[in-house]
Amino acid sequence: MSTNITAPESLVSVIIPTYNRPEYLRKAIASAVRQTYRNIEIVVSDDCSPDNPQAIIDEFQDSRIRLRRNPQNLGIALNVTSAFKEAQGKYVASLNDDDLWNEDYLAKLVPYLDANPDLVVAFCDHYVIDSEDKIDYLKTEENTRYWQRSRLKEGVYQPFYELSVVDQSVFIALATVIRRDAIDWDSIPLEVGLFWDLYLAYLACRSGKGAYYYPERLTRYRIHPQSETQISGKKNVQAKIRTGKAGIFCYEQFIADKRLQQFRPYFRAKLAQSHTTLGIGLMRSGQIAAARPHFWKAIQYQLNLRSVAALTLSFTPGSIVKLLKV
Repeated sequence: MSTNITAPESLVSVIIPTYNRPEYLRKAIASAVRQTYRNIEIVVSDDCSPDNPQAIIDEFQDSRIRLRRNPQNLGIALNVTSAFKEAQGKYVASLNDDDLWNEDYLAKLVPYLDANPDLVVAFCDHYVIDSEDKIDYLKTEENTRYWQRSRLKEGVYQPFYELSVVDQSVFIALATVIRRDAIDWDSIPLEVGLFWDLYLAYLACRSGKGAYYYPERLTRYRIHPQSETQISGKKNVQAKIRTGKAGIFCYEQFIADKRLQQFRPYFRAKLAQSHTTLGIGLMRSGQIAAARPHFWKAIQYQLNLRSVAALTLSFTPGSIVKLLKV
């Protein structure tokens, strides 16, 4: 692709939401600082960690980095969206505090947005790494297939609703550069919670602009015991409740959108899954009466074994429920 190399680089705002992961944060900032694309501001958005990360930022002695720190813990959705609203760049890109970018990530994606004003996002594929930064090539390939990026060809997708809210190929939290003025940042509700990136991808679709896919792995997604994804998949009760609530809110919004009617069966299945997840969290926390309506709702959306089993277990003694995996 030809670009005007004499044109000044557009400012990109790098948003790094963080909470209480200082060692990973240091690595994430370093990967942003090392970008060969130099015209960036790096906004570290700290959600009231026990230790102020200012000392970590000072280590870099880089005037492009600044800290915004919440006076109290606000949760991931409000923490990250507040940072987006303060961004000054023409483009914005999120980098989780436990993930990494290759040094040429921005240099390879930003030119497509500069060259085509009808694009709202440019996105790529990514590696999967462990807690020690080692690439897991098997999980990486599985991840690419699971999120349907293995079937994508390089180029523009417009519209890209299915790509974004069904296949979820557009990984906003790590591997996507966004045209900032194409998004209404005040329209991201707090209820999206952990699904803030999915909802942001939905808003990008609603802009009417297109998405450019660059089929190279330019970022690195870390899987480790303390990541929210891993916690919510285990027996952490509050994580399950958070995940269930966020999923219900998002998929209720999607199923009500007339532009997405062809995907209603998929959204019904996801609502069944989300109601069941929330119900299991409530049941494990001892809130049996509050859990049952969610199991009934799940079955109404889609009859499935998981929801039926969970509803059945809700009628067993509480001490047994806590020992069972659903």
